[in-house]
Amino acid sequence: MSDVVPGFVPRMLVDPDIGLFRADERVFTAMLDGWQAQMLARGLTTQTIKQRYQLLERFQRFTGEFPWQWRPADIDEFLADLRSGEKPISLRTLRSYSNAVAMFCAFLTHPGYGWGEFCERSFGDIPSQICFEWNMPRHTTDDAVPARKRSFTKAELQRLFDYLDDLVDQEYAAGSKRWLPLFRDSVAFKVCYAYGLRRRELTMLDLEDFTPNPHVSEYSRFGAVQVRFAKGTAGSGPRRRTVLTVPEFDWVVDQLKAWISGGMRQQFPTAERSSALWPSERGARMSLGSFGDAFAAARDAVGLPPGAGSALPQAFLRDPPDRSRLRRRLRANTGWTRLCFNNRALHLGIVGLQAESRATDDCAPHRELGGSQCLNNAGLATAGTCVH
Repeated sequence: MSDVVPGFVPRMLVDPDIGLFRADERVFTAMLDGWQAQMLARGLTTQTIKQRYQLLERFQRFTGEFPWQWRPADIDEFLADLRSGEKPISLRTLRSYSNAVAMFCAFLTHPGYGWGEFCERSFGDIPSQICFEWNMPRHTTDDAVPARKRSFTKAELQRLFDYLDDLVDQEYAAGSKRWLPLFRDSVAFKVCYAYGLRRRELTMLDLEDFTPNPHVSEYSRFGAVQVRFAKGTAGSGPRRRTVLTVPEFDWVVDQLKAWISGGMRQQFPTAERSSALWPSERGARMSLGSFGDAFAAARDAVGLPPGAGSALPQAFLRDPPDRSRLRRRLRANTGWTRLCFNNRALHLGIVGLQAESRATDDCAPHRELGGSQCLNNAGLATAGTCVH
């Protein structure tokens, strides 16, 4: 039986010829190891398993007792202590903690694993379920995002992207090497916004994930992106989905062309190590935490509220449902592509790229953008003072 069911009582514990030193600690460790084997058999990620394992160790240290001695009051006191400290945990974390303890107790009390019978024979008591509907937080909605988190407004998006591109401008003009990582972050956040990606989905993109759309040939190879690391259900692993490049966000095509085909990505010395879309300065791929830190720093630098736009694991950049179409504009004297958004310029940071500009009622292609250059009706940069 122990060779078939992951998590069954180990043979060394039931062997009458083997004496156990500190039997309660050894048995508790064996219980955790058995639960870990069961979760691995269910296909859960190692990170989830590690977090639950450490939580149960923490709960045991808090109570000073072992699973066959736990009572409902123990979990009540543990969670109440976490909610009443200087930095109380969120309702979402509270729910996660109570669920982990409940699942561990369900594992121990299942007759298929033999822990109840073993504990009664060894300690004169048996483990029992200590988490119930009346002492656990309820999960009544699919959307667990706190109410204080909200979408970005259009003005806030304007400020955020302006800040990112101006920062690249400053570092590039100063001859600093920091301009390249800043440029990568700027492009990454706009790709995240255009395709509605979560942080992990953004980080795990590869060059091969972009494919052409046969119905929109002008998008070239960037007609769609295959997201291979979308959030999965319990035990399923990452799910896949395909996101099309839509006309409202077709400016992202120029962003991707500049980053991939324009040679910007290749300037990272680590770019050849893998096909990761976002190489880091020292590794083949950016980490989740690095993107999170960069986004938080930019958000704080422009004075946006911490609860706006970043309701992870939702998408980094979120705005109201009535997103207007963004149209391209070129800041010709520096070679950076810009957007026209409600008659305001929105940077798109493509160094050295001069894209075509479309004549529209609210974003004229020959509008003067500063310096000694402007765009003519053909969308080309011309020297001299703008006379339009």
